[in-house]
Amino acid sequence: MNAENYFISTFCSSKTHIGDDGAAIGKWIYSKDLFFENIHFKRKWLTPYQIGYKAMIINISDAVAMNAVPKYALLGAAMPKSMSLHQMDELSRGIRTAASEYGIEIIGGDTIGNSKLDLSVTIISHAANPLLRRGLKRGDIIAYTGEIGKSAKQLRYLMSGGSVHTQSRFVAPKLRQSFIAEARPYLRCGMDISDGLFSDIEKLCRANRMGVRFTKKVPKKIGCSGEEYEMLIAFSPRRLQTLRRIAAQNRTTITPVARAVRGSYTNRCKAHHF
Repeated sequence: MNAENYFISTFCSSKTHIGDDGAAIGKWIYSKDLFFENIHFKRKWLTPYQIGYKAMIINISDAVAMNAVPKYALLGAAMPKSMSLHQMDELSRGIRTAASEYGIEIIGGDTIGNSKLDLSVTIISHAANPLLRRGLKRGDIIAYTGEIGKSAKQLRYLMSGGSVHTQSRFVAPKLRQSFIAEARPYLRCGMDISDGLFSDIEKLCRANRMGVRFTKKVPKKIGCSGEEYEMLIAFSPRRLQTLRRIAAQNRTTITPVARAVRGSYTNRCKAHHF
């Protein structure tokens, strides 16, 4: 167990709401992610607008992953005193643009001065039929939407002094809201791929006390690529064609990579956060 998982486990109990992309309490979903300078990004890589936009999108991803409709957001912003008013305006504009795209009202939060730019966002969503990580059954297909691997590739470009397109996955992740909403009746369980395919398959297996048998070879550099924000989904084999049709209608693809089996699975990727 890595340090991140160990720390999270200290808050878990038999009655915990911890374990999904967000906490489901009644029909409301509460989720939070951090977006910290020099951990998740460097300011030379992204404009203030892009930083604000991505900080919101990666948090909205948790709501989308649970088939929830995001409604409200609380924002925490720790900003260096060197930031100009124009930079603050652009940061705010990025946050407000992402919020507007998903109909989210920013209802409060907190701001402080800091030595670097750190953002924390809490999303409050509503879900009539939430998609959880639990529900996997033996023989189920485990698949992902879209393409994965590009985020790590683009990060390598940035770390070597290069640049990436303003619409690249690293700068502006694309979420699968319409697909998940339509596909929900046919899905056993799911989550977003934020820590990498292999890491998130491990989380899915751990939540269901099951293992996997890979049916498709996935190179390590792709399986360990984090911050993809595609969807990891599981479903009965008899639902595959239906889900392919729904995916095509929503301009995405589904790639089956494994079957659920008895046992356990431990990924070998390096932890992203610690």
